[in-house]
Amino acid sequence: MNLILKAVILHTVLFNGILGAGIVKKSSFLQNIRLAGFPLGLGLTSVLVSGTLNRVMIVEMGIPAVLVGLFFALPLLISPLRVWLGYRSDAYPLWGLRREPFIILGSLVAGLGVAVTTVVIVRLSTLNALVIGVLIMAFIAFGFGRNLSSNTFEALLADKFTGDQRPRAVTFFKVAMFFGIMIGAIFLGRLLDPFSSQRLLSIVLGAMVLAFLLAIVAVLRQEPRKPTLQSETDKARSLPFWDTIRTMIWPDPQIRRFFIFVMLTVVGTLAQDVFLEPYAALVLGMTVGETASLEAIWGAGTLLSMAAAGAWLIKRFGYVRVVRVGLILGVLTFAGLILSGAIHNTLIFLILVFTLGVTTGLSAAGMLTAVIEFTTPERAGLLMGVWGVSHNLGQASGNLISGAVVDVVRVLGGQPLTAYGMVFALEAVLLLAALWLLGQIRVSEARVVAESRLQEV
Repeated sequence: MNLILKAVILHTVLFNGILGAGIVKKSSFLQNIRLAGFPLGLGLTSVLVSGTLNRVMIVEMGIPAVLVGLFFALPLLISPLRVWLGYRSDAYPLWGLRREPFIILGSLVAGLGVAVTTVVIVRLSTLNALVIGVLIMAFIAFGFGRNLSSNTFEALLADKFTGDQRPRAVTFFKVAMFFGIMIGAIFLGRLLDPFSSQRLLSIVLGAMVLAFLLAIVAVLRQEPRKPTLQSETDKARSLPFWDTIRTMIWPDPQIRRFFIFVMLTVVGTLAQDVFLEPYAALVLGMTVGETASLEAIWGAGTLLSMAAAGAWLIKRFGYVRVVRVGLILGVLTFAGLILSGAIHNTLIFLILVFTLGVTTGLSAAGMLTAVIEFTTPERAGLLMGVWGVSHNLGQASGNLISGAVVDVVRVLGGQPLTAYGMVFALEAVLLLAALWLLGQIRVSEARVVAESRLQEV
């Protein structure tokens, strides 16, 4: 935990310096710091929901784990709505704005979903069909609001930042979310001790109000007021949503390749996320206390490499090279993890866990830049929705595939090294596939990008 916190502080200091030096000419230093309030609140909400409410629902409230799993899967399952929500923000402004109202509205709906969930579980006396139905609707509201606000915020970044500013901006605001997660993890645990239902309710309601206020303060007057807004909106609205998907998104080979590339990269870098600790325990014989530090070691490597990529590497070498290095390093790291287990070398394993964080950070920073480059002024919301869906599907697929591989190998009599080694080997293969696909992607050849450039001319 200390390692991650130091990395976050270092990263924040680095990017404060970058922003102060002029991350974007049209926006002041204070505007960019203010804009970081939204991902900060998003991180706070994330740790509150996934790190607190899930435990309370299972342990304190006695709700069956399979039901809780369903509740928490709902925001991910409805993530394909991001594409439609992005289209709406592109084509149908509210009060003459395409981003700010949607971000604020999404934050409000997400906060209400979390608040209703908390009220229901605090007042829970018996679990019946009505209670389950209310909880399902509350989690759907949370997922809807979160997808709407986060997708539109990413579109706002695409609108607001250009050129070399983009990799610095997207990584800075990503680390702001990590910082919110860290703050939430540190302070929520202390505030909830000793636990009581009333204390939980007060803290959740307070946190949701804070996250909503942060969203308002963050985005007000941040959307560029430009004379081309009407023409961009008309262009986005010229094709209905499904016609846009059928004629411009789905048939485009460049978009399909990039969609698959994002999925492969996410699965390849994150499928092992919940298996490092069991691998260390079962194969290397590490204690609970020793494995507890793995997340901190991995997190330090991730944030430090993202800092380096956003501050200098992407500007110096380009995001394609940074992603390529991250993918190659990932393949070598997974091979090393298998080897460290085979020779029972804990020191090598710990070094490789840090290296795994480095490869994750490089791949993530480069991919974030690629995603924001693969947008156009007319369809930034729609395209951000497409990339958000590919990321979420990749994350969900990674968890399912890796868990299935481990269970199948263990049922067939395989040893832990074999079972978890198969997951690492599969991830290496997927990263190699992503590496090959990266060489086939030509952003400038995508129809939506070509259309946008023709419009500019």
